[in-house]
Amino acid sequence: MSNIVITGCSTGIGLATANYLKKFNINVYPTARDPKDVQMLQKIGFENAMVLDVTKTEDISQVITTVMEKEGHIDVWFNNAGFGQPGAIEDITTDVLKEQFETNVFGLHECTRQIIPIMRQQGYGKIIQHSSVLGIVSLFSRGAYNASKYAIEGLTDTLRLELQDTNIYPILLNTGPVTSLFRQTALQKLQENVAIENSIFTSRYNQSINGTSRKVPFNEEAISVAKVVHTIIKSKKPKPRYYITKATYLLGYFKRILSTSLLDKLLVKAG
Repeated sequence: MSNIVITGCSTGIGLATANYLKKFNINVYPTARDPKDVQMLQKIGFENAMVLDVTKTEDISQVITTVMEKEGHIDVWFNNAGFGQPGAIEDITTDVLKEQFETNVFGLHECTRQIIPIMRQQGYGKIIQHSSVLGIVSLFSRGAYNASKYAIEGLTDTLRLELQDTNIYPILLNTGPVTSLFRQTALQKLQENVAIENSIFTSRYNQSINGTSRKVPFNEEAISVAKVVHTIIKSKKPKPRYYITKATYLLGYFKRILSTSLLDKLLVKAG
């Protein structure tokens, strides 16, 4: 039986993936930062749920130790935890940018760094890194999040080269718009960390806040990601990258064929 550890399972993609994989006799270890969310996971049938704040090295070590003591191997590690911090570059303080990177990049890196020796010792493994369509292209007022996903791309592309002579597979997921609480959380972060009324982009920010109910083009349900993760688990040699949602395919295509100037014009409208 395959064992998978998933970070960020309180809602959305993490929770949907844990629920979906459980149907296929896969041993899921879902994790969440908040103990209350771990209790929720346990109540819905995940006895293996554990607390894991990816910004805390000791939490990561404890989860790995616990799973290894119980199972003796970790087949897949899914670095899913993350959040989005909106705001124009000039409105984002360095401390806010650091906070974005602490979870999305440094937390992911620490999980990856700690799981690699385990997988080297057992001789195999899959490390799934949750990037984004915004790791391929950038959107207006998403600078902190864009940068964090570009960083994940760089780390994972490099890691793939460093592990090419092993049976350890680093895999990128480039997910587009998916139904979750991600956008609501992002808007909360906007209001908490950006001086909206003092910005040159005040009207644009307010438009985003007031337009939370508008339909997002090419949006898919979280199970779209869960199905891809299941495909990766089943695959003997998974692909290095998986596009998820039509938005990712379209923007990835435009990135390849359009000039930078034309792509910029398209992305300003899309943002």
